[in-house]
Amino acid sequence: MLNFSEGGVTLSAGIDGRRANGDGLYPIRIRVTFKRDSRYYPTGKYISKEGWKKLPDAKSKAFTEIKSFVQIMVERIKEIIKELLKNDNFSLDTLNVWLGKATGNTINITFRARVEDLSEKGKVSTSDWYKYTLRSIELFAGNNIEFTRVTVDWLKKYEQHLLTEGKSYTTISMYMRALQVIINEGKASGLVKASSHPFGKGKYEIPQHEGRNIALTINQISLIFNYTCETDSLAMCRDLWFFSYLCNGANITDICKLRFSNIQNGEVCFYRQKTLAKAKKKKLIQATLTFEMQVIIKRWGNQTQAPENFIFPFLKGNETPLDERRVIKNITHLINDKMKWLGERLGIGNISTYTARHSYASVLKRSGAKIAFISESLGHNDLKTTENYLASFEQEERMKNAALLINF
Repeated sequence: MLNFSEGGVTLSAGIDGRRANGDGLYPIRIRVTFKRDSRYYPTGKYISKEGWKKLPDAKSKAFTEIKSFVQIMVERIKEIIKELLKNDNFSLDTLNVWLGKATGNTINITFRARVEDLSEKGKVSTSDWYKYTLRSIELFAGNNIEFTRVTVDWLKKYEQHLLTEGKSYTTISMYMRALQVIINEGKASGLVKASSHPFGKGKYEIPQHEGRNIALTINQISLIFNYTCETDSLAMCRDLWFFSYLCNGANITDICKLRFSNIQNGEVCFYRQKTLAKAKKKKLIQATLTFEMQVIIKRWGNQTQAPENFIFPFLKGNETPLDERRVIKNITHLINDKMKWLGERLGIGNISTYTARHSYASVLKRSGAKIAFISESLGHNDLKTTENYLASFEQEERMKNAALLINF
């Protein structure tokens, strides 16, 4: 009754035994698997591990009600799966939308299904992106937004609403891209007609934010490196920022996840966490382990340099994806706070972890390095991405050169 298989799709109900609630009970969820990918759907019901084993033959009223409720959910999902298979239109994303359609035909439900699915897969950062987007959209338009409401005019009004709130075009672009994915799911399931799809050329085009010129010069980086820090906390944050700069502009997530096994033949070798899951071609980044980086590791790194140990002692390795995300966010916020203070102290302006990556690319470009080398070092999959990344640096150079023309 609680299992189903057809057309390569399998469905089963079970308990998530990883973490109990305050009463020692575990959530009952329904798993749907297709082409080795799975989605999990909550039932809102909880039960003990022993109770789950007894559930098929249980006679008590409480257990009977749970079993009946779960069976109803299984049957509802099963019928949708059959319908999609019959029309040769099955995908897990389409199933999400049809489940939303069955309970109200809203983008809100589809957003929440994607948030939960990403969380289950440990993609906490991407899950947060969709969650924050949904929160913003609901503040603008409510908790029951039908797909048909999202028109070109609606999107323009939402963009204006975000501008009024003081949101940057970077944030607006991110929110709109998340919403576009949800609308595309609606189109795939037949909830949005192709002619009514609001995104695209000649309709609503997602604004492309201009690159921020936040790269530092080599002289400014020298000021940071040679600054005498008043506290250990400031010194650690400065050193980690500088490590990022030297490590091909690695972000803090990558740095936190580096293990001593990543050090090979005098280089730090790693894959960017940001693109590892979605990139078809995995780009191995190789950064020369400089003397300065070795000093930073010796000062702030783990003393036991076993291959499986993290280089820096922020993660233990047994964290849940949410706990891991929390640790990395806290470290990133600390570094940003300290570096902002240091930037103001040195008269450089706001410095952040992102500045390190831009500065790495910029210093190489100004020193005559080829774009192909910079692209490879940053882990970009094509030169066009790197060219766009360096666009603001090129503009800065043109402005400087223009000034030379009247430097009588």
